[in-house]
Amino acid sequence: MNGQYYANLLAQAREVVIQKRRGKLLRGVLFLQDNASVHTARVSRQALKDTGFSEIDHPPYSPDLAPSDYFLFSNLKKELRGRTFVDDNQMKMAVESHFDYKEKEYFLGGLKALYTRYEKCISLEEDYIEK
Repeated sequence: MNGQYYANLLAQAREVVIQKRRGKLLRGVLFLQDNASVHTARVSRQALKDTGFSEIDHPPYSPDLAPSDYFLFSNLKKELRGRTFVDDNQMKMAVESHFDYKEKEYFLGGLKALYTRYEKCISLEEDYIEK
């Protein structure tokens, strides 16, 4: 993946928000990404500005703030643990099935956990700075 590819993904994400969440873009979309080089590339930064999304600051070296790390993939790994797949399509179907049958509250719970984790991270950082 490179910056241009990621920029294209951001443009696609914006179009999905426009199509599936009418009016959401006007009310504001908060966007969280880590500090990976593909996210900080000039073309990526410009693409994020072009989407109209508001970026949430992500402190460096804080993987515990990535919902994919603490929530989505950890639960997926638990469900798939011990299973074997004949081919990539079978694995893809298992992953899609895992997420397709989750209720909205499942994802909201992960986002609420992000808020708690983010607040904790900020308070720890403030405590560190004061010392």
